[in-house]
Amino acid sequence: MADDVEGEGAPVPDSLLPGLGQAEASTGPRVQYAALPYRFDKNGQIEVLLITSRTTKRWIIPKGWPMGERAPHKVAAQEAFEEAGIEGRAAKKSIGAYNYDKLLSNGTSTPCRAEVFALKVEKQKSIWPERKQRKRRWLSLEEAANLISDTELAPLIRAFEPAAR
Repeated sequence: MADDVEGEGAPVPDSLLPGLGQAEASTGPRVQYAALPYRFDKNGQIEVLLITSRTTKRWIIPKGWPMGERAPHKVAAQEAFEEAGIEGRAAKKSIGAYNYDKLLSNGTSTPCRAEVFALKVEKQKSIWPERKQRKRRWLSLEEAANLISDTELAPLIRAFEPAAR
């Protein structure tokens, strides 16, 4: 998916990518941390929250770059708040990962790997940092997997089972 902008807005300048110097641009995937926000509907069925990317408006999950020494699951939770206006408890262990290509400002792309952390949603805000740039939608696992454009992420969503209710 070389045209993948993955919800980060405009193409990302190389200088803003953690650990991505000119010589490193092709040495391997850069890591991001993603949240798979979920809740249970009134019938006890799992729903997951998808958001739109800022530029292409494709359906994705919240994700972002590492933040210093912050634990990966906490980064995922922070990104979920900023991008989707949700708060909750993120599992400390990843449920899996998927790969994609991030478009850079110079027109090239860099491979990225997003580690995904389940996030049990406890609050949904009506005001959040990126509310004017994104839409959000609660969907069943199958609906979300069918709507998401990242082919490696769809199977993770379909197979998702929360550790505990």
